[in-house]
Amino acid sequence: MKTSVSIFTVTMMLIACLVFMPFISATEITTTRVASGLSSPVFVTSPSGDMQRVFIVEQPGRIMILKNGEVLPAPFMDISERVSFGGERGLLGLAFHPDYDNNDYFYVNYTNNSGNTVVSRFGATGDPDIADPNSEFILLTITQPFSNHNGGMIAFGPSDGYLYIGMGDGGSGGDPGNRAQNDGLLLGKMLRIDVDGGVPYGIPPDNPFIGPGNPLDEIWAKGLRNPWRFSFDRSTHDLYIADVGQNIWEEVDFQPSTSPGGENYGWRLMEGNHCYNPSENCDPGGLTYPIYEYSHGGSPFRCSVTGGYVYRGSAIPDLQGRYFFADYCSAQIWSFLYDGNNVTELIDRTAELAPGEGLSIDDISSFGEDAFGELYIVDIGGEVFKIVPVNGAPTLSEWGMIIMSLLLLTAGTLAAVRRTRWRLIELRNPTN
Repeated sequence: MKTSVSIFTVTMMLIACLVFMPFISATEITTTRVASGLSSPVFVTSPSGDMQRVFIVEQPGRIMILKNGEVLPAPFMDISERVSFGGERGLLGLAFHPDYDNNDYFYVNYTNNSGNTVVSRFGATGDPDIADPNSEFILLTITQPFSNHNGGMIAFGPSDGYLYIGMGDGGSGGDPGNRAQNDGLLLGKMLRIDVDGGVPYGIPPDNPFIGPGNPLDEIWAKGLRNPWRFSFDRSTHDLYIADVGQNIWEEVDFQPSTSPGGENYGWRLMEGNHCYNPSENCDPGGLTYPIYEYSHGGSPFRCSVTGGYVYRGSAIPDLQGRYFFADYCSAQIWSFLYDGNNVTELIDRTAELAPGEGLSIDDISSFGEDAFGELYIVDIGGEVFKIVPVNGAPTLSEWGMIIMSLLLLTAGTLAAVRRTRWRLIELRNPTN
């Protein structure tokens, strides 16, 4: 009889699964506005372990602090007098040293008043919410031949502690100087330097081109047009690079954490997966193709990719491993999963991430990630939004607990009924 009850119970649990499964869905998500009244915000980040503050980069040259839900009135730092602001120029990037808790060092990428890219280090003061603008130590100054395609993103590698610097191709259109393929220039490249390894910096000993002559030692990868925003997956340490396209194609490039560097992502030979210059027979071999591309056009009109992050927060477990990105022109937001070979579960998140209540996300200049791994969306019009679960919506893990409880309850009830039935039979038919 015990075997019979066990089989019956398992059978009923499977039936219950089929009944309940259609009602299980992913956690509903939305956005909530966490900051407004900002001046052209272009980035959001936090130092590792800082659970109270989010730092907001304003393109004209200020860094503001969102602390415990409020934007502090005094800027963390204001270097607007040394920043050339307008178009694609300005204060564009911010990265905190991995040992910021002890050394108070942070790094910025900005366009100086001569129109050139500067990567500098600054230090904090005795007040953790106020930096010292006079502490600037310049690591790199890179001449920009045109006013656009400045890149701007900087970030420390989570596994190596080196500073990665995304450089655009120098601007104009179509990379007229073929700078992204020129190994004697830092333009159109991903750079990798050791901020602790020398003055003004050192070259990591495992950089792919280290040694005399070209390619330059700082180059980690090449063939980029304008890698406005890139990010590391804080779990796998893989690198995602959203490279803004020319006329037709936007792309997301990928570098696994195991890569020794040296990738050539193809520009200006190719735009996305398509020949650009030359218009045919453009791949000489050895190019690294994007993992995802999309075309300009459509309604709303798409024209410029804004790279984001792989979600690794805890508030929405369903989103684990999904890479978020957007288009600046159309304000569309997507996510996908990438397993190292294939992109799957591409989802248009635009509608569900609309904040409602008369608010809108219009011009997505960047995404951001706080110390918890939660994600933010930056609207250059002056607002910052946070991706959050809809109030009261169960996550998939919570749904699992709910369904399991229902299954156990169902199975237990049915088993009890079956045991009672057998007992009644025994009472009616006693045996000697």
